[in-house]
Amino acid sequence: MKKMAVAALGIGAAFLMRNKNARDKLMKQFESLAEPFTSKNGSS
Repeated sequence: MKKMAVAALGIGAAFLMRNKNARDKLMKQFESLAEPFTSKNGSS
C-alpha cells in the first residue's frame, strides 16, 4: 500500500511540475485529505 502511494506521488509530481494551476488545486485537496491521517498517526 505504501509503494502504491509512493508511485502515485511520483507520477503526480511529474504532472504537477508541468501544471502549476493543477498543483495549487491538488495541494489544497491533499492538505484536507492528509489532515485526518496526520492527526491519527503522529509519527511517520
